[in-house]
Amino acid sequence: MATATAPASAPPARSKETALNKAGDWARRAPLLPALIFVIAMTQLPFLATIVISFMNWNAYYPKERGFTGFDNYVAVFTDTNARSAVIVTIVLTVSVVLICLVLGLAIALLLDRKFRGRGVVRTLMITPFLIVPVAAALLWKHALYNPEYGLFNGVLKWLFGENAPQPDWISNNPLLAIIVAISWQWTPFMMLILLAGLQSRPLDVVEAARIDGASTWQIFTHMTLPHLRQYIELAGLLGAIYVVQNFDHVFTITSGGLGTANLPYFIYQTFYTAQDYGRASAAGVVVVIGTIIIATAALRTVFSLFREESR
Repeated sequence: MATATAPASAPPARSKETALNKAGDWARRAPLLPALIFVIAMTQLPFLATIVISFMNWNAYYPKERGFTGFDNYVAVFTDTNARSAVIVTIVLTVSVVLICLVLGLAIALLLDRKFRGRGVVRTLMITPFLIVPVAAALLWKHALYNPEYGLFNGVLKWLFGENAPQPDWISNNPLLAIIVAISWQWTPFMMLILLAGLQSRPLDVVEAARIDGASTWQIFTHMTLPHLRQYIELAGLLGAIYVVQNFDHVFTITSGGLGTANLPYFIYQTFYTAQDYGRASAAGVVVVIGTIIIATAALRTVFSLFREESR
């Protein structure tokens, strides 16, 4: 009789243990619920509203014509010549800045990875551009450096070549290049920090063994350092691309979107603020968010692969 009743009493014990585990899980997660609700309310609800508005014909200049318009706003975004130009500028701006920052960041990281007196102070100074507010950095480049009358660049030209030195208008002559240089100056320290962390995680005993075996500095860099930094380079490039795609401050401050420098964020600003076309601006915003999510997903996969390799 005892053997017959034992199996019948086991399931209630298991169900009770499962219920206790679930109660414990909820007890641990309950303190996080207010923060989760706050994040959802502040981020997801506005985004849902943006998606809804993107399917509407909503222009403040014609309030009586408001209504559902389907995918017309998205079609307008992809067929508008200004929108296509903004997409091209965004791609050129993002690719150029990321490549420049990666190359300069890697070079600076290799220098700072060496031991020398005052290395901590130099590292701190190198990250200061990244700590400056983007609008302030853009104003610095526009007025203190690029200005044709009192800017530092033209002052250096006058100091080197005399009073007859050329005094170019850097922004008017090369507007997109001026923005690329300004953004690269601010984001190079970000790339440098990630790549420097990758350099410091190298197995130094293997590097020393290769140097003892006769490998040159270039061979160590190409066959050991670069392969080790591959995922760090991918991570820095992807994270940098996420931020540069959304850049609005430099475009607005340096050129005000003129001279063919309007990117997608500035196009959204123009559509929303100047044209008062909330539907089309929301559609363009949704397109930018989707593109950013795709890049962010790739970045997260790179981060997770880094963690997996570090745990091995």
